[in-house]
Formats: sequence, C-alpha cells, structure tokens
Amino acid sequence: EVQLQASGGGLVQAGGSLRLSCAGSGFTYPDYVIGWFRQAPGKEREGVSVISSSDGSSYYADSVRGRFTISSDNAKNTVYLQMDSLKPEDTAVYYCAADFPGYYSGTYYLGDPAHMDYWGKGTQVTVSS
Repeated sequence: EVQLQASGGGLVQAGGSLRLSCAGSGFTYPDYVIGWFRQAPGKEREGVSVISSSDGSSYYADSVRGRFTISSDNAKNTVYLQMDSLKPEDTAVYYCAADFPGYYSGTYYLGDPAHMDYWGKGTQVTVSS
C-alpha cells in the first residue's frame, strides 16, 4: 500500500521560508511522478510543483516559479519543497501526491489534481502579512 506522509508546515511571516517533506512508502514501481498540491479556503486544489523520479525533471506553477524549489531523494522515496519569499497568498493546506508509473509530463499532472493516484494528508502552511 502506497503511503505518503507530509510534514514541515507551519506559520511564517511574509518573506520567510519553509521546507516541506514528504516520505513515501510502499512504492511498487521504480518510476513515478511525485509532488505538491495546495488548497486554500474556498478555492479548488491546485498544482504547485512535481518532479519525475526517472529523469529528475521538475515542473512549477507560474505562481511559485522562482520562489519554490522541489527536490527528491529517490533512495528514500522522499520529496522536498523549499519555499522561499513566501506570500500571504501561499497560505493553504499543502498535499503530497504521487502517480505511478508517471508516464506523462509534469504539466499534465499539475493541470489537474485528479491525475494523481495517491494522496497524503495535508500540512497547513500559513503566511502572515
């Protein structure tokens, strides 16, 4: 059974940084796409960033490009999201998700959260102004 455990959320002032981690287990395929989605109150869940385990290709939503950095440790099935220059509009519950075997491009997954097969519980990120 695939399990994803996200951690690292918290409260930070605007301009600050946070690092999210997602530890995966039960992976049955060597290739996958894994990444982060978020959902703010009253809004739909949206893609933030994903990374491919096969070639390390990373993809970002326009709203976070240049401020967030995704990375992964394939040996540990763990993905990280370094969030810098945080803004109040980044406030949301952040979810880790994965798709196996991840055949499609990152833009495919970022465009629709329904394309991800497995989800972890969210971690709250709150950015105060």
